[in-house]
Amino acid sequence: MTDLSVAAQHMPEHTAQSGIGPPLWLLAELTYRCPLHCAFCYNPVNYTDQQSELDTAQWLRVLREARALGAAQLGFSGGEPLLRDDLEELVAEARQLGFYTNLITSGVGLTDKRLGVLKDNGLDHIQLSFQDSTQQLNDFLSSTRTFDLKNRVARSIKAHGFPMVLNCVLHRYNLPHVDKIIDMALAMGAEYLELANTQYYGWAHTNRAQLMPTEEQLREAEAVVERYRKEIGNRCKIFFVVPDYFETRPKRCMNGWGSVFLGVAPDGAALPCHSARSLPGLTFPNVRDMSIADIWHKSDAFNRFRGFDWMKEPCRSCEEKTLDLGGCRCQAYLLTQDPANADPVCDKSPHHESVVRVVREAAQRGAGGGVALAPDEQPVIFRNDANSRKLSGQISGQISGQPNTPTPAATDKTSDQGARR
Repeated sequence: MTDLSVAAQHMPEHTAQSGIGPPLWLLAELTYRCPLHCAFCYNPVNYTDQQSELDTAQWLRVLREARALGAAQLGFSGGEPLLRDDLEELVAEARQLGFYTNLITSGVGLTDKRLGVLKDNGLDHIQLSFQDSTQQLNDFLSSTRTFDLKNRVARSIKAHGFPMVLNCVLHRYNLPHVDKIIDMALAMGAEYLELANTQYYGWAHTNRAQLMPTEEQLREAEAVVERYRKEIGNRCKIFFVVPDYFETRPKRCMNGWGSVFLGVAPDGAALPCHSARSLPGLTFPNVRDMSIADIWHKSDAFNRFRGFDWMKEPCRSCEEKTLDLGGCRCQAYLLTQDPANADPVCDKSPHHESVVRVVREAAQRGAGGGVALAPDEQPVIFRNDANSRKLSGQISGQISGQPNTPTPAATDKTSDQGARR
């Protein structure tokens, strides 16, 4: 959606010489605060450990340095970026710098007045999230009552002339509703619909047993999407990405570690991917202490998994390593406890059985009847501050040698009751 040739004009000489291109995509995670409590949020489960946020001046410096390095596309995300009072100022500066800007939002706080200011300040694109096409499931999955609000916001986005882009995260609860979700998007006049099958990091990994679909659910939904694509043509572009666990080859995660993506967390930590904070043994540089150029080119965290020298077997000698670059480091860690291992999604990995087992268990739960687990077995753990603090304690215990397996006892009572509705 943007002319990346502009980035080449800003690429410093040492970038071209080193063979490392610029971070074309900058994700500014302005805050971890959020009015929703989604069970599949990609934010770190221990987000309450990071309370500080960059101030306006610090974010403005990040935008200027990243643009000078060659970044061309900018996403404002969170949490909920609308909780920042300076969002409009940051958008205006981004337009002045020449970024293509995208606001990734739940819609909570996006009033008609703010939409007008954001439009005047140069915001290009808004991605609005829904959890489902029905009020009951939308509000359950976010543990809020926001369905009606989201519908009002969608109409207002359309009225202000923004591209209508809807996002819905898919999992075992709402995959059977894909047709109704598409119908909802069409009724709203959406030009783009992102059906983002859950990838299991952050809170989604914590709730993996509850969210993992069966292969039958996934294939049926994929067939529905293909049918709609043929019927509606260019009326709405539908994106549908199969979750990694159902593949036999890993995706080229973020197009390669430290290749095109640079994320900046609310406290200023610079990340090569959204979930990199889950990896042990890495100290992520902070924009408070280092320039964007030094972070991108010189920091250990961004160089750790670039190229091929870090690879172990079977990746090191695999003829396909240039295609997938070993897959996802965070997924390798979550499933094997070693981020340098081959992504277990790959059927060449000695740990591939760990993925097969998860898919098989999902099929067994599906065969038992009903979409959800019996809530008294293991309730959904919603994203909220109380659960974050409890899970943070488990993570600290893991570092000191204790297990880090979420249990029903780890959830607060509000979340337990929400899962039982």
